[in-house]
Amino acid sequence: MKNYTITVNGNVYDVTVEEGTGSTGAVKAPAAKAVLKAAPKAAAAAPAGAQGAVKVTAPMQGKILKVNAAAGAAVKKGDVLAVLEAMKMENEICAPQDGTVATVECSVGDSVETGKVLVSMN
Repeated sequence: MKNYTITVNGNVYDVTVEEGTGSTGAVKAPAAKAVLKAAPKAAAAAPAGAQGAVKVTAPMQGKILKVNAAAGAAVKKGDVLAVLEAMKMENEICAPQDGTVATVECSVGDSVETGKVLVSMN
C-alpha cells in the first residue's frame, strides 16, 4: 500500500493505493484500488514570513541550477521560478498560477528530493 498527496484543480487529496493480488495462471490481474479522501485545508491566514498557500514542489530529485524567484515578486502563470537538473536534463519549474512569491526555499547548488517545497506563493 502506498500513500500519495495529489492536487487536482487546486483541491488536495491524500490517496492510498492498494496493489491487487494476482494468481498464477490468471488471465487478468485485478486493477489497483485507490481510496481518495480530502486532505485537511491549509490555514486561512499564515503569519508573516510563513509559506504561502500555493506550494511549488520538486517533481523529481535533482540539483537546483538556477533560482529566478524572489520573495515578494509578482509572477504570472508559466513564469520560470527555478531550474532543476535531473538525469542530465534541465527542467523548468514554473508558476502554476498568477500570484506573489511568499518564500523561496531553495538556492543554487541545493540537492532536493521529490516533493520538497521549492517556492511558495500567495
